[in-house]
Amino acid sequence: MKEQHQVLARKWRPKQFADVVGQSHVVRALSNALAQNQLHHAYLFTGTRGVGKTTLARILAKCLNCEARVTPEPCGQCSSCQEIDTGRFVDLIEVDAASRTKVEDTRDLLDNVQYLPAKGRFKVYLIDEVHMLSNHSFNALLKTLEEP
Repeated sequence: MKEQHQVLARKWRPKQFADVVGQSHVVRALSNALAQNQLHHAYLFTGTRGVGKTTLARILAKCLNCEARVTPEPCGQCSSCQEIDTGRFVDLIEVDAASRTKVEDTRDLLDNVQYLPAKGRFKVYLIDEVHMLSNHSFNALLKTLEEP
């Protein structure tokens, strides 16, 4: 049997809000929004490298798309939760904006926004390193965000 190696940061990445350390104010705000069903159409996570921005976004995607229901505590067992954990969930679109800075790349992404989710309840766009986008790309993205 082939042994599977994984980077420690990925292997031990928190899989639910209860596992997140050092971001209690963010976890509390997101958990309350989920519990009260008062979610916004967009969230911007900021902070220095390694504080858990991408991890929190992935957990939020699991909370929104868990097959049981929208919940602050995803089950972690359903196919949606497991696919998000492994990076294979079709309705979680992760984009590395540091390597896709051109306005054409952003427009390609935004062309996809009009379509309904293929499997999950919600389609989630996780744009990592968004500050690296060109001004034209950023303006195209902002136009879409301002018109939910």
